Amino acid sequence: MKPPALSGIHAILYAFFDAGETLDRAAMRRQVELCIAAGAHGLAALGLATEVAKLSESERRTVMDWIGEDNAGRRPLGITIFGGSVAEQVASVRHARSAGADWVILQPPMAGTYAAIEYIRFFGRVADSTDLPVAIQNAPAYLGRGLSAEEIAILCRQHPNVCLLKGEGSATEIARLVEVTEGRVPVFNGRGGLELIESLQAGCAGLVLAPDCIDHTVRIYERFAASDLEAARQSYQRILPAIIFMMQSIETLVCYGKRIFALRAGLAVEDRAPALRPTAFGMARVAEHVAALGPFAAAPSVRTT
Repeated sequence: MKPPALSGIHAILYAFFDAGETLDRAAMRRQVELCIAAGAHGLAALGLATEVAKLSESERRTVMDWIGEDNAGRRPLGITIFGGSVAEQVASVRHARSAGADWVILQPPMAGTYAAIEYIRFFGRVADSTDLPVAIQNAPAYLGRGLSAEEIAILCRQHPNVCLLKGEGSATEIARLVEVTEGRVPVFNGRGGLELIESLQAGCAGLVLAPDCIDHTVRIYERFAASDLEAARQSYQRILPAIIFMMQSIETLVCYGKRIFALRAGLAVEDRAPALRPTAFGMARVAEHVAALGPFAAAPSVRTT
């Protein structure tokens, strides 16, 4: 399979809840609209930033349906596939396809740690169940399990629709992955935008990032793509303090990154337990970063029902 022409900054959406800890339909819709208005080159959902492990199977399908409906084909849509068995992931892939996904990102099952060959076979069986382009989320630092660059290359050779990669690693690790796969497989990085420019220099097609700074990261990518490296670096310096603050852990991102996005977007945040709760000190830092980033320039009015 020829890799799809995906590039740029793709927004991985936060899960917004109401005071009863139920998914908030209006907030999720507004998040999609803001990301599109800010210029995101694609949308994604149900990754670590979406608190996927806290969502039931029914809720994960609801999120797919909502985002597919709200996106309405305007941007490429990637859905991360969470599940502890081949059957569970295959069912999720099929639902993602019906909801309008353009590609899927397979996470390794959360239970246990196994030999690489087990993950290769697992991912291969799920990939063989669909004609969608498939990416592997390789995030050993966050998930506690992953594959080497060489093992990913084997998986891509054995299963032609495994034709994208979603990494969560340093720019040097990403450069090695691009080298081993001979540049034939588009690679996306994440890590909240740490080493954003270095990741692009390493050969990334783009990054999948939470939307707290999405308007800024889109501009940085576009300046890099236009070969204006100095302007890209200057823009990156503006948002780097916020990125460092948010990316101390996934829990910190969900707690404080979501609140940075929400304050910039005019949304409220309610946590689903168990959760890292914000402190007065942390919220003071959030306010500082929001002041530096500014509000979203484009904040369209969207229906709320």
